[in-house]
Amino acid sequence: VQLVESGGGLVQPGGSLRLSCAASGFTFKLYRMSWVRQAPGKGLEWVSSISTGGVSTQYADSVKGRFTISRDNAKSTLYLQMNSLKTEDTAVYYCATGYSSDYTRPPGSQGTQVTVSS
Repeated sequence: VQLVESGGGLVQPGGSLRLSCAASGFTFKLYRMSWVRQAPGKGLEWVSSISTGGVSTQYADSVKGRFTISRDNAKSTLYLQMNSLKTEDTAVYYCATGYSSDYTRPPGSQGTQVTVSS
C-alpha cells in the first residue's frame, strides 16, 4: 500500500486548498478512505471519511461545512477540498485506508503540510 499526498501549502485564513492522495499497490476502489491530520505537538486527528463508491461521507465537527472529501476510483485518487480555512487547520494531512476511527495510515507516509497564517 502506497499513499502519496500533495497539494498542501501556505494560505491565509479564509482561503482554500485542495489536497490529493495518489494510491497504488492495492485495489483502491474496494477500500473506504479517510483523511487524518496531525497538528504541531498533537496526536493524529480524524478529519473525514468516504465510502468505496463515494456516496457516504463523514466529517469531524471541526471541519463540517468547510471541507469536502471525494474520490476518483478511475484515477485511484482521493481528494480533500478545504474552504474557509482557519489557523487551527494548520497540520500535516495524511490519507489513510479505513472509515471513521477505524483507519490505517501506511508507515512512512509523508503527508502534506497545510499552514494557515496571515
